[in-house]
Amino acid sequence: MRDFTWIDGERLIRFARGAADEAPSLLAQRGFDGFALLTTERAALQAPALAGAAGSVLHVPDGPVPEAAAAVRSEVGGRPLVALGGGRVIDVAKGLSGADGLACAAVPTTLSGAPMTRFHRMPAGVDDWRLVRPSLVLADPDLAASQPPEPRAASAMNALAHAAEALYGPVANPVSELAALRAASRLAHGLESRDEADARLALALGAILAGYAVGSAGFALHHVVGQTLVRVTGAPHARAYAVLLPHTLRAMVPRAPEQLAQLAEALGAERRAEAAPDRVAELAALSGATALSDLGVRADQVDAIVGAVLERPDLVNTPDPPDAAELRRLIEAAL
Repeated sequence: MRDFTWIDGERLIRFARGAADEAPSLLAQRGFDGFALLTTERAALQAPALAGAAGSVLHVPDGPVPEAAAAVRSEVGGRPLVALGGGRVIDVAKGLSGADGLACAAVPTTLSGAPMTRFHRMPAGVDDWRLVRPSLVLADPDLAASQPPEPRAASAMNALAHAAEALYGPVANPVSELAALRAASRLAHGLESRDEADARLALALGAILAGYAVGSAGFALHHVVGQTLVRVTGAPHARAYAVLLPHTLRAMVPRAPEQLAQLAEALGAERRAEAAPDRVAELAALSGATALSDLGVRADQVDAIVGAVLERPDLVNTPDPPDAAELRRLIEAAL
């Protein structure tokens, strides 16, 4: 597969092995002089050229995005922002960009959809919401798919959830559908490939396409339930999404049968809606977690999760939105 540069509206996406090494010159060309690098210790070690070119290097603290963004906000000093890390780090940069009107670029080290979407939370204490997407995305497969096998599989399932939901999101369209199906095919291939270089290329491309697709089409049941469960219970994001996805897709079978049949076929299964959740469960098992209880989620938390999901206005993005009883059955089945 060849490297490519993709111009999409106001943003540029560079997908290439070695894109991290190209980053300083590409950032300079796009006006990111003296940028603040938001990252983690692990990620900074993976891209020393990028860290060396930064005007300042800020390590994003652990914790939810609003609090982490607020913690580093005063240290940015009005500089353009470059996020080197996973979805949480990139979302911190997007939140700060939205709050303070700063340019934002992303260099992903996981298969998160964050580089490609406008979905993020704002820094704690900021009431005005301004959603942004990075104007420059540098996707290096050797960085984006660099996690150990089980965390990488969980991150890939998060990307697959983006592809799946893009097929029936509130503003799904032919372009997002094409991107989503290609993403699903690449992600399945990458998860099962025994050639590491091939796997990294397939997974990284799948994640970029899936992020684009869900950013275009919007999300529905899976993301509403998953985001809420993670916030209520503190379960790890990608692994929780991996466990939930077969269950949320089963709930979507009667709601979006043609879209799930297309997904099943893209994943290498028979073109039947009912085949999609089973095929996804096979892939999700590669993440090492098959039940929410493996992640510390307890039965006595189900009511709180259900109540919080029902309060989400974006639940209406799901065709025939589920009621409390159906949500409870879904979450209990995943326990």
